Amino acid sequence: MNKKNKTLMKAILPWVVVLVVLTALIPILGRGQSSEVNYNKFMTILENETIEKVEVKPDKYVTKVEGVYTKKVNGKTTKYTFKTNLPQTSQEVDTLMQVLQDKKITTTIKDAGDTNIIWTLIVNFAPYILLIGGMIFVMKSINGGAGGNAKAFEFGNSRAKLEKNQKTRFTDVAGADEEKEELTELVEFLKAPKKFENMGAKIPRGVLLVGPPGTGKTLLARAVAGEANVPFYSISGSEFVEMFVGVGAGRVRDMFKKAKQNAPCLIFIDEIDAVGRQRGTGVGGGHDEREQTLNQLLVEMDGFSGNEGIIILAATNRADVLDPALLRPGRFDRQIMVANPDKKARAQILKVHARNKRFAPDVNFENVAQRTPGFSGAELANVLNEAALLAVRQNHTLITLDDVDEAIDRVIGGPAKKSRKYTEKERNLVAYHEAGHAIIGLTLEAANKVQKVTIVPRGQAGGYNLMTPKEETYFQTKSQLKASITGYMGGRVAEEVFFGDISSGAHNDIEQATRIARMMVTELGMSDLGPIKYDSGHDAVFLGRDYSSTSNTHSGQIAYEIDQQVRAIIDECYEECTRIITENRDKLETIAKALLENETLNGEQIQELYTTGKMPSFDYQEEKVETLVEKPLVEEDPDDDLLDEMK
Repeated sequence: MNKKNKTLMKAILPWVVVLVVLTALIPILGRGQSSEVNYNKFMTILENETIEKVEVKPDKYVTKVEGVYTKKVNGKTTKYTFKTNLPQTSQEVDTLMQVLQDKKITTTIKDAGDTNIIWTLIVNFAPYILLIGGMIFVMKSINGGAGGNAKAFEFGNSRAKLEKNQKTRFTDVAGADEEKEELTELVEFLKAPKKFENMGAKIPRGVLLVGPPGTGKTLLARAVAGEANVPFYSISGSEFVEMFVGVGAGRVRDMFKKAKQNAPCLIFIDEIDAVGRQRGTGVGGGHDEREQTLNQLLVEMDGFSGNEGIIILAATNRADVLDPALLRPGRFDRQIMVANPDKKARAQILKVHARNKRFAPDVNFENVAQRTPGFSGAELANVLNEAALLAVRQNHTLITLDDVDEAIDRVIGGPAKKSRKYTEKERNLVAYHEAGHAIIGLTLEAANKVQKVTIVPRGQAGGYNLMTPKEETYFQTKSQLKASITGYMGGRVAEEVFFGDISSGAHNDIEQATRIARMMVTELGMSDLGPIKYDSGHDAVFLGRDYSSTSNTHSGQIAYEIDQQVRAIIDECYEECTRIITENRDKLETIAKALLENETLNGEQIQELYTTGKMPSFDYQEEKVETLVEKPLVEEDPDDDLLDEMK
């Protein structure tokens, strides 16, 4: 018997026992405590048995006689009740009363009209009521308690959660000034719609918030509801879709029906791409349930019946897969890009998340923001939370700059693996590998600036080299991209030059370098093939794209030429890297030996070693606060976010 059947049996068995007991008690309860006897039996009892008491109830046609008598059975005295009816004649009644008086039996005469009819009905029908009630309870237990769905007919009801008196305000959303300015119009419309109507303006029916995860799209939606002080319905796109076709469409209808009753209000659909993907895409066509749900959503947003006073906010990080009908004017009229924050915005976000935390005076959020380019709002919140956890772990009374520094490293690469032991050969290999990356960053003008190098393992990395762009820009030139590839090659070339062998430590470096080189050829037009966009194969059939779009749109000859151009870029950067490391062999060896001795070097120490060949003479422990707060800090691959924006 499987687990489900066992659970079902455990739920049913107690109530089956109750029903059996009730069924057995009905005859007993139905008889009460009386036993019907005929007239002759009654006279026999009257003559031969010891009667304790008798009740006589004269009625219109008969006289009811009830009583209790005792009788010895197997040496035990047992009480019995009896009940009989006598003809209502004066002779019969007089004879009965005379016999009872002669035997000195306690006799009570009652009026039959005094009998409580309601109580009699309750006593007679109580067993049947209990039996029916028990059966209903058992059926509900089977449906609800044993894993069934007791609300089978409520599938079509909306799952949107209604929130009133939303506490979030625009002051709780930092670093999104332009986004808040766009959404302020919605707040003003919900507060004073007449001002817009008098001008003949129509507020957007729907607003789509698009951006990477963790940038505050949901927070912005809550802030709009809080500022406007209107009801806020929130639901996820996946909550519409069920196994049964038509359920999602029913939930959409029910959601808008409830929203109309509370208008003006906001409806927020999170991850709308779960239900709003392009129709008719994918292998074998679309999903009928999802497409019907999307069709109903399209009708409700811009159908025959108006939804005045209802504004729909939706969030997604995959706007490219949404159905075009969902994005046309009249539905989602406006798209607001919620991008990762810049330096100023990051500082504001850090201050918001620091409200309930205690920091040391040397923690400067502007400088921390400079060290975290590419971080989203959620990642910045995680940095401060990790710093607070580290402060508690170290029994600090305040969150120090060291805690923030370690928290940034943990968010980037995971916790340090200080217990991991290397052989001396592996340790030397890691030191020269990381020093190779650092030399490229120190030598090439277009390369990123070295901020920190360590051979302490963190996460999956045996060591890491943290570098940032010299300036935080939104675009990258061809020379900067080639410098990035050259920097990735630094570790592998250093291994080859100093050890005459190569290791698997450059696996991720090669992957990132190849990705940048292929993007330069197929997407950015930075090769001899010219400014032509070639299919890169990123479109996926299961992500809402047509099947034909993933097939190569160029010939086999072009594919060969693309591979040749990618190889040419990698080879050129590899040769440049080999030249730089060969020319700076002594400086690389100096940095590597310092790493073996100190395990971690900061930007100033590396620069001093590169320039003079010696470690700085002053104490960096005393200057640590100034050094850390003034220098930015990101992981070795700082180009990912900027490259994604260029794509």
